Amino acid sequence: MAGRIRSIALAGVASAVVLGGIDGASAGAFGIREQSTQAQGEAFAGAAAGSGGVSSMFWNPAAVTMRPGWVTEQNLTFIGLSGRITPQAGTNPAFLPLGGSNDIGQGAVVPSGATSYQLSDRVWIGIQTGAPFGLVTKPRNVWAGEVYGRSNRIFTLAFNPVIGFKVNEWLSVAAGPNIEYFRLTLRQAVPLPINPAALPSSFLKGDSWGVGFTAGALVTPWEGTAFGIGYRSSVHHDIEGSIGVPLLALAPLGGQVTANLNTPEKLSVGLTQAVSPVARVSLGFEWDNWTRLGTIGIVSKTRGVPVSFLPLNYKDGFTYSIGGEYDWSPALTLRAGVAYEESPIDFSNRSVRLPDNDRVNVSVGASYRWSEKLTLNVAYSHLFLDKARILSGVGRDYNVQNIAFAGVADGSADLVSVGFRYVFGEPAAAAPAPVIRKF
Repeated sequence: MAGRIRSIALAGVASAVVLGGIDGASAGAFGIREQSTQAQGEAFAGAAAGSGGVSSMFWNPAAVTMRPGWVTEQNLTFIGLSGRITPQAGTNPAFLPLGGSNDIGQGAVVPSGATSYQLSDRVWIGIQTGAPFGLVTKPRNVWAGEVYGRSNRIFTLAFNPVIGFKVNEWLSVAAGPNIEYFRLTLRQAVPLPINPAALPSSFLKGDSWGVGFTAGALVTPWEGTAFGIGYRSSVHHDIEGSIGVPLLALAPLGGQVTANLNTPEKLSVGLTQAVSPVARVSLGFEWDNWTRLGTIGIVSKTRGVPVSFLPLNYKDGFTYSIGGEYDWSPALTLRAGVAYEESPIDFSNRSVRLPDNDRVNVSVGASYRWSEKLTLNVAYSHLFLDKARILSGVGRDYNVQNIAFAGVADGSADLVSVGFRYVFGEPAAAAPAPVIRKF
């Protein structure tokens, strides 16, 4: 009986070691949408139709064919998060006096870029780089929810070379591999029978390279209208890493581990319509298949058995956006947009590490054409997140040794992005319209 009790206790500690996620990314769950300063100014409305310039390749690789010649765009976005988790009645009495998380938000700078090069009147090549997932959050080291999360870090970097083909004057298609690096580090308190204000930390860390693909099509049926659809596949990661535990008695739970993780695929649809010679309106829709993550098993490499599970169990995410831009002068273009996102996280699957919820994105932006070759872009967004209730413990997916935690998370985010577009050499001539014959 004593051995069984010890095994149950160790299993609970194992759960404490690995149960985690990432909070506050600028898209639902731990997705990062900030891949284009220009598109951000319209809350990413019409990004799949090219409203984000060459950087729209993130949503639709067929955007590589939109500009003649050799063009590069580089973007830098600061994501400033603000969020707090306040414990409520229902939290374990031994932990409730430790109080709330304080501000868990951590500022992060996200670089992204895209380059296109026209090989002929029909063929383009290009590459898009960025961080599609990640962010960093850190509550106080000692707080009421410490056994469910002390800090977490997810870092990704993706390289997406593409080749695009202009089928005719109104249809372009493109595709290419998506090479992605994924790294995570999670920390939380180990629930030992000692003072909750002095609990040691355990960690889980690991990384992986994976490969997926992107594909898309861009339709311009007539002047002033662009419609695009793009797809980013799931990327499978065989994460290899380690679990660190603070006590020798818990050593069987530590050591080298592996985990299989599949990132969500993304489907993006966009429409941009000119309403006058100097004004355009854009619409956008995105679907992210976060259900792919499911429950992730953490497997010991030495014993070949799971030491614990990560029950993410996210739902699908949906984003709807509308925006517009106005050419104030030949050199200055102004933008604005609003988006609503249905988060893949709700009360059923929310944890202190990922207290995400539905959000509204309000954005403004501008472009200034400095010269024939150089255009400067800037954008600002504010994200309004709904308050989010959290409950962990008995009967919940997140349960560490039946230690109950109940709380409310409240947060927002401010995002500032700057970027530029540069055209190398002399702009190439646009592809000639094909000869159309009737037989």
